[in-house]
Amino acid sequence: MPAYLIADIEVTDPVGYDEYKKRVPAVIAAHGGRYLARGGASEVLEGTWRPKRSAIIEFPDLGSMKAFWESPEYQPLREIRERSAKSNLVVIEGL
Repeated sequence: MPAYLIADIEVTDPVGYDEYKKRVPAVIAAHGGRYLARGGASEVLEGTWRPKRSAIIEFPDLGSMKAFWESPEYQPLREIRERSAKSNLVVIEGL
């Protein structure tokens, strides 16, 4: 069953975040993940949520997503993201 990592990112340091954007796709792909949406235009249809920069990443299953999240390759990238952006992240198990 697929798992979806949904991110809402407010970039506070564009230079630092560019480094993250360049390096993270390879780590995601190494764990079977693929972007379904990344940084495109969004439109609020209802409610008060105002996403800044969004991404939706599909993984084959929850285990693959957690392997990515906990991987030694991702940890330094996570630190870059945490320094250069404010993030709201959720994972949702698919059908």
